[in-house]
Amino acid sequence: AGTTFTSARRSVGHERHPIEPAEHETSKYLGRMLHVDDEERYESWRTLLTSEAPPQSIDASTREGRRRLMLFAALGLRRRPTAEAAGAIGALWTAPLMRQEIIELLDVLRDRVRLDSRPVDPFGVVPIHSHATYGLYELIAAYGLVSKGLLRESREGLAWAETEKTDLLFITLNKSDEDYSPTTRYEDYPISPTLFHWESQSRATTRSPTGQRYINHVARGSRIMLFVRENKSDERGVSAPYLCLGPARLRSHESEQPIRIVWELERPMPGEIYQRAKIAAG
Repeated sequence: AGTTFTSARRSVGHERHPIEPAEHETSKYLGRMLHVDDEERYESWRTLLTSEAPPQSIDASTREGRRRLMLFAALGLRRRPTAEAAGAIGALWTAPLMRQEIIELLDVLRDRVRLDSRPVDPFGVVPIHSHATYGLYELIAAYGLVSKGLLRESREGLAWAETEKTDLLFITLNKSDEDYSPTTRYEDYPISPTLFHWESQSRATTRSPTGQRYINHVARGSRIMLFVRENKSDERGVSAPYLCLGPARLRSHESEQPIRIVWELERPMPGEIYQRAKIAAG
């Protein structure tokens, strides 16, 4: 089963327990959890995984339920119905070696945290922090976006969370030729640590419902959340996670198809992140 500490120990004879039922599936995704870098996920996931009994249910209308759905997504289980999320996570209780390895991985990741992350919804149900890093479907889970019983697919670089009245903008800065067509190679780049230039989808107009929502988000009481990554995939060829830049407000807009918007971030980008983002955006 995958390249894990458990499998490495087994290969040299230090681990004599047989391969566990859930080990193969779980081991494939451990390497995709290396971005976890906020205290909330650490505390929630570690508390859950060190419990004597597996979760019996997941209530996606609560903050804790959303955190558990995020773990469901992080473990690569998103193609399973969300109604099965508790049982899917519960399978780890049949694989104590893998469960312990995840706990130990979380402990290592916690010690590596460098950025000061802050909750964007401290009194609500969305367990997301600005300046923390998330996989795409962790974010879909955090906002409770479910369609036909599954975590909602997102391939267009944006999502509207109706319940939270929030537009989620997923931005890849380095748009290589092989991954993006001329119509999707949008001009997205940081202008300064607090200003970000972004282009809407190519068909959007200022008169469309989506365009109106962007332009009038303050008056309508909706939020704009920016999530950025340098590249579509990491060095392993795995879909890269996004850094949450946090809430933003409309500073200016011009043109349409696409609409060119300058967003003003609530929190400035950390200096190192700003410099890397400028380089990645070219």
